Amino acid sequence: MDLKPYLNRWVILGAFGVAGTLLLITLIAIGWTSPRFSPNVGFAPADLTMIPAPTHTLEFVPTPTVDPLIGTPTLQANTIGIGGYVQISGTEGDGLRIRATAGLNGETVFRGEESEVFAVKDGPQEADGYTWWYLAAPYDDTRTGWAVADFLAVVPSP
Repeated sequence: MDLKPYLNRWVILGAFGVAGTLLLITLIAIGWTSPRFSPNVGFAPADLTMIPAPTHTLEFVPTPTVDPLIGTPTLQANTIGIGGYVQISGTEGDGLRIRATAGLNGETVFRGEESEVFAVKDGPQEADGYTWWYLAAPYDDTRTGWAVADFLAVVPSP
């Protein structure tokens, strides 16, 4: 039997084409059905929050002017004022966002926890319909920022 008429150039190219197509289909099927490689890390990567280093700013504490007819000014009980102390309250455990600037658009610097105590350093400032006070943690100079007065309660100074 003479096979020469069946083994011409077009038959051979066609056979390679069919074989290549079947190989490609096999590789695609294996790729879609095999499990994805996931390295066993052994721990969950943590989110990293970058807190900028504090910059040196001049601390200006306004002093009240004494009116000789009234006498020495004093703060009423339960009134927030510079030099006083406040604690975060009324957040139902959610904490209070302390911001870099007064206002709802200010960048959140950190979250103050419920019942955390702060010293009042500046304020008040009115922004976005709220009264804002500049607070500083007495135990950590890096925990400073502006907070809404609605979630602050006056506490006696230590």
